[in-house]
Amino acid sequence: MTTFDDRASLTDLTATVERVRSSVEGVIEGKPEVVRLSLTVLLAEGHLLIEDVPGVGKTMLAKALARSIDCSVRRVQFTPDLLPSDITGVSIWDQQRRDFEFKPGAIFAQIVIGDEINRASPKTQSALLESMEERQVTIDGQSHELPSPFMVVATQNPVEMEGTYPLPEAQRDRFMARVSVGYPSVEAELQMLDVHGGVSPLEDLQPVAHAHEIVKLIEAVRGVHVSEAVRRYAVELVAATRAHPDLRLGASPRATLHLLRAAKASAALDGRDYALPDDVQELAVAVLAHRLLPTAQAQLNRRTAEQVVLEILQHTAVPASPQRHGGFGSLGRTLPAYPQQPPRGL
Repeated sequence: MTTFDDRASLTDLTATVERVRSSVEGVIEGKPEVVRLSLTVLLAEGHLLIEDVPGVGKTMLAKALARSIDCSVRRVQFTPDLLPSDITGVSIWDQQRRDFEFKPGAIFAQIVIGDEINRASPKTQSALLESMEERQVTIDGQSHELPSPFMVVATQNPVEMEGTYPLPEAQRDRFMARVSVGYPSVEAELQMLDVHGGVSPLEDLQPVAHAHEIVKLIEAVRGVHVSEAVRRYAVELVAATRAHPDLRLGASPRATLHLLRAAKASAALDGRDYALPDDVQELAVAVLAHRLLPTAQAQLNRRTAEQVVLEILQHTAVPASPQRHGGFGSLGRTLPAYPQQPPRGL
C-alpha cells in the first residue's frame, strides 16, 4: 500500500491541489462544488462527464483544468464525420522503411478534452472504451500504453438537442462521475462580465502544478484508509440500485469501485488519511446517477435517477463507528474510524 511518509507530506500534496483549485476557480466563477468534483475525479484516476446546455462553461471548465497542470493536452471536437482512427491513431505504410509506422491519435495525451462527445457516431464513441478502462490502445494487434496521469474530460449536450447520439450504457459506465455546471448566480454572472468581458482568462492561465506532482498525489490517494464498514456501506448503496422498482438497470460493480476511489480522493482533499461515510454520501449522486436507467413507468411519473439515488441514501443505514488502526501518518495508533470531520479545505 502506498503511504505518506509523514503528516507534512499530506499537507504539501494538499497544497498542490489547492493551487490547481484556485487556478480553475479564477476562470469558473461561483461553482466551487463543480471544481471540487473535477479534482476528485482527477485524483481518483477517473474520467469526468460534464453535461449541460450550451453556453454554461462546460468546455471552459475542461480547458481550465487542463491548462492548470503542466502536462500534454489534446482537444477533440466530436462531429458526425469523426472516425475512430482520428482518436486512437492509425498505422501508415512507410515507403522508405518499407514497414507500417504507427501514428498516435488524439487519445495519446495526459488530459484529453472530448468536446460534445455525443455528436459523434456510436462507432466513434466506442473508440474510447479500451483507452478509458485499460489505459491502452490496441492497433493491428499491438497494444500502446497511454501516459500517466490520464484523464478524459468529455462534455455533452442533453440528448434532446438536435444532432446528438445518446451515449451507450457501456460508455457512460466508463465515466467515474457526471456533473452539471448549471447557470451561475446573479453575482457570479456579474463577476463573469468583468473578468471575461475583455480578454478570456484562459489566455493568461499558467500551469500551477506539474504532471509528476499529480502522479505523486494519485499514489498517495491510493493509500487512504477505508474501513470494512465504509466499504460495506458503498456496496449496499450500489446493490440497492439493482433492486429498486423504478430502475430497469442498476449500477455495475465498476460503479462500486469508482465510488470507493472517489471517496478516498475526497478524503485526501480534506487532508484526511481515512474515508468517512460522508464522503460516500456526498459523491453517490455524481458517481451513480448517470449509470442508471429508469423504467418506463418511472419516466412517466417524472422520476429521475438522481431522485432514486437520494431515496436510496435516505433508506440505507449509515455504519456505526467501530475502532480501526491508524493508517499512514498515525504511527500505528488505534484511532476512531469516523472522528469528527474537519472543515473542508477545498
